[in-house]
Amino acid sequence: MALAMKNYVRPAVVITLLLTIVTGLLYPGLVTGLAQLIFPYQANGSLHTMNGQVIGSDLIGQYWTSPNYFHGRPSATLSSTDSTKSEPYNAANSSASNLGPTNKNLTDAVNERVKELQKENPGVPVPVDLVTASGSGLDPDISVAAALFQVPRIARERGMSQDQVRQLVMAHVQGRFLGFLGEEHINVLDLNLALDGK
Repeated sequence: MALAMKNYVRPAVVITLLLTIVTGLLYPGLVTGLAQLIFPYQANGSLHTMNGQVIGSDLIGQYWTSPNYFHGRPSATLSSTDSTKSEPYNAANSSASNLGPTNKNLTDAVNERVKELQKENPGVPVPVDLVTASGSGLDPDISVAAALFQVPRIARERGMSQDQVRQLVMAHVQGRFLGFLGEEHINVLDLNLALDGK
């Protein structure tokens, strides 16, 4: 009986150790090394720096509140009712809100956001991505419609013509992935950096 047990335990332990080394050390080390070699910008977070300081990432949205900048999608990592979600665009707290379309908290929050945005641009339909968070809660991009909705405010705050701001927006439209997947979109950080360069 002990010999039979030994025949089962030893191979199980050896296979567990072997798989731990291969899948826990060798494979992640190889993938990390290749990523650093082939795609170092992306592998290190696609970070933007200015004067030696990190100012943002192409992959994670930032919390733009100033009226003279384009605003991104609401962050699902910011919640007035959940104390664990107190910092906007907190990558360590990435998750969806898990609130369904009939949830009162969600509909109240969306309606409040719509009212605020309609004050900014009366009579113009508010794009859905300006009032709802993305699946991760960290989306750095907005739709072209969401950027164009904000053009009058940006033009007013920056003392620019709406045509100038609209041209800047259209110059930053990124196409669909592989030409057919997803929608055209605009990275908010890139657009705001270009806006500061004007």
